[in-house]
Amino acid sequence: MKKSNETIWLISGLRTPFVKVDGALKNYDVLDLSVPLVKANIALHNLIPDLLIWGSVAPNLGYSNLAREIIMDAGLDRTIPAFTTIMACSTSMMAAIEAASLINEDQIALVGGTESMSRIQLGLNQDFSDWLRRLFQAKSFKEKIGKLKDLKFGNIRLFIPSVSNRSTGLSMGEHSEITTKRLDIKRKPQDEIALKSHQNYIKGRNDGFFENLISPLNGITGDTIPRENTSIEKLSSLNPVFDKESGNGTLTAGNSSLLTDGAAGLWVCKEKGKEKFPKGSYAVKLIDWEIAAVNIEEDGLLMATTYAIPRLLARHKLRYEDIDLWEIHEAFGAQVVANVQLLEDKDHLDKAGVSFDFGSFPWDNLNPHGGSIAIGHPFAATGARIISQAIKELAQKGAGKKAVVSICADGGLGTVMLLKS
Repeated sequence: MKKSNETIWLISGLRTPFVKVDGALKNYDVLDLSVPLVKANIALHNLIPDLLIWGSVAPNLGYSNLAREIIMDAGLDRTIPAFTTIMACSTSMMAAIEAASLINEDQIALVGGTESMSRIQLGLNQDFSDWLRRLFQAKSFKEKIGKLKDLKFGNIRLFIPSVSNRSTGLSMGEHSEITTKRLDIKRKPQDEIALKSHQNYIKGRNDGFFENLISPLNGITGDTIPRENTSIEKLSSLNPVFDKESGNGTLTAGNSSLLTDGAAGLWVCKEKGKEKFPKGSYAVKLIDWEIAAVNIEEDGLLMATTYAIPRLLARHKLRYEDIDLWEIHEAFGAQVVANVQLLEDKDHLDKAGVSFDFGSFPWDNLNPHGGSIAIGHPFAATGARIISQAIKELAQKGAGKKAVVSICADGGLGTVMLLKS
């Protein structure tokens, strides 16, 4: 939570088009995605950051500090501090929170994240890696022959990163199926959220909403995942993808976010830093934030935000209807339904340690220009995409309006921001 009385400003940034895995950006790794985007964000306002915080969830064996590599490859001043942060799908929101805590009054920070799901690097399992390293350490031919005798062929395996939780071995979709069954969430509302996500995005695109939020890359000028011709009939005809055996699976490719390539950024500053930005830049105040963690087996993998949101709003004595804009990350339609169901559940709110009367959730204020189901979900980029989108949406509503931005993350984690125009 925010502990300083200093005013913190978030300035919307640019992102790349979001493209389905193995699509038009399949030859771009995380550096290829990030470097031109960082340059584009700098050129947009003609400002050089005093701090760069960037992240990527999928690891790369070639380097450990992606942010510093971006500084080098972008040809930026090497005296700019840069570090990499990771918190699953909350990565770039955490980058913004970290920047808010680190910069001084007149500094500006550029934060964001990226994911290249098309270029995930494979590795060797630990036992084979250990054996291979010792083989190369052997100084003589005889020693090398001796090491060959130690090799157990059953230990020769590739390490293939997967979209699953390490401690449970289950994917986020499988965990969401568990939560869906526990809370008795039906298929229809999931498909309806997916349909609304596409419809809201298409309307926003037709209205030109995304034109100054996206920086073209590789000849692509816009997101490629949104489907203009989808319908509730098409969505309801799709088969479950995470629970194919029980006959009770409800999560499909249509009501789930897709593996996506892309990068996104935004700016963080305080009062004097804001004076450096051109007039007309989309800017809102970061009023407060909350970070939560839950027991995965007890609460569900993606349910931490149902603790963070009420705690955040209770501090400010705000009911759900007092929030003019809700941007909730759509990992799955099921997860959005589950989040709202628990936010309206008094027993759950008691469990979260909150007794405030929040009222009913205002569905009409949710994701007015589409969410991750329609746009895509490059894990570490999603936070910056949603925040920048919310900044513009809130700024266009006029002064004094409030927004909640909520992102669930693997590991039973969640981050939430309260913004004000």
